[in-house]
Amino acid sequence: MLEALRGLGYAPATALADLIDNSIAANAREVAIHLEWAEQDSWVRIIDNGDGMDDAALEEGMRLGARDPRAERAVSDLGRFGLGLKTASFSQARRLTVASRQKGGSIACLRWDLDLIGQVSGAEWPLFEGPASGSEPLLEPLAWMEHGTIVLWERLDRIVTDGFTVTDMIELADRIEAHLAMTFHRLIECRQTGVRILLNSREVKPWDPYLMGHPGKAFESPEYRILHTTGVMLQCHVLPHRDMLKPSEQAAAAGPGGWVQQEGFYVYRNRRLLLAGGWLGLGDGGRPWPRDEAHRLARIRLDIPNSADAEWKINILKSTASAPVRLRPQLHRLALETREVARRVFAHRGHIQPAGETRPNAVAEVWQARRSAQGTSYRINRDHDLVASILNRAGSLRSDILALFRLIEETVPVQRIWLDTAEDKETPRTGFSEAVESEVMETLSSMFEALVMFRGLSPAEARERLGRTPPFDRHANLISALEVKDT
Repeated sequence: MLEALRGLGYAPATALADLIDNSIAANAREVAIHLEWAEQDSWVRIIDNGDGMDDAALEEGMRLGARDPRAERAVSDLGRFGLGLKTASFSQARRLTVASRQKGGSIACLRWDLDLIGQVSGAEWPLFEGPASGSEPLLEPLAWMEHGTIVLWERLDRIVTDGFTVTDMIELADRIEAHLAMTFHRLIECRQTGVRILLNSREVKPWDPYLMGHPGKAFESPEYRILHTTGVMLQCHVLPHRDMLKPSEQAAAAGPGGWVQQEGFYVYRNRRLLLAGGWLGLGDGGRPWPRDEAHRLARIRLDIPNSADAEWKINILKSTASAPVRLRPQLHRLALETREVARRVFAHRGHIQPAGETRPNAVAEVWQARRSAQGTSYRINRDHDLVASILNRAGSLRSDILALFRLIEETVPVQRIWLDTAEDKETPRTGFSEAVESEVMETLSSMFEALVMFRGLSPAEARERLGRTPPFDRHANLISALEVKDT
């Protein structure tokens, strides 16, 4: 059974997060993790300053399934199955040692050693007292603490495999740091009850998935209380378009999994993140929504109480969740609204458009999307002010210009754009984002002349209209300099 439990699917980062859950449940304010590279003798140690355990509590905690998952828990409890300490540890190491002490008490120490199970004659219970020979110094910090617990992993056969080097250990530490910064970000940020997490003596800084307080943020809803249930809260967020973020902000906001993988619902229990991204199986027409580029800016915070674990189908690894059927219509509606805003922000480079995708008194869009039973096609808008002006003045060239438009329309490299976007993880550069001002001014001048000479607007009206039209609305200084040319 123990060997089978090792295959539950923990990664080192998720296993350590389970141990931190135990520390927080024991009222620890600081958890220090240390990864020591020593080839086959490498080890991992977790020290917390929580309440600690006496002999009886430690023995109970070292038992598999020590608590019934159906039993009522304290509202702040982060556990459920009574398996986390053991299964998380066994998934990475063959030897688990736990030493603990309560305030004013003596140190209690017990050890699991999978290599010794069934090898010791007369042993009715495969738990050993004290650390393994030679490992005593690794538990010494507890002697100087009033209370707390040390968890020690040795014989890291699932981490230090063939070919694993010190460089791999450093990269592993980076992945662990990113995961802990995401998983416990709300608990680290809390000033009143916040926990401090250290990894190899370096403090783990929280990663905020929602860019709270960023001036370029596109949308942040009120906090909604989900009906027909107790204690389930939701808040919708749409992050700024990449054009509104500094390079360092772009990299940080992407998260450990990257922009697309991090979109969707973030499910928390007692402010501890269980699920980061994904759409909980919600979708349209019987098909779940995929994670895609168009909705990469949508992130939805969802809080559930720990009394709802069974209803939400929280697994032992705390990595999956499924929304109850009766709540899915509410979640679908709120998620759909968030996705629509995110799609508009993504498509218009951070400028949210009204439902008709035009701004009041703005120049019409150059491209129009036409949807039919055969699919969606894209056409150049013949009524666009500049296009209509050129066609009106084209004379004998009008038919050739229209033929050119049709050629452009029928050869838009849609698949190439999609492939480049998927591979580069970024949208193609448009909207004069890399153009010098002189190039922008050339197009602006032509647009201005078309509005004044062809549409009959006054110069002031033409400037106002251009000022409302993306992407020219980002160049107010150029628009104010536009003047009608002498003819």
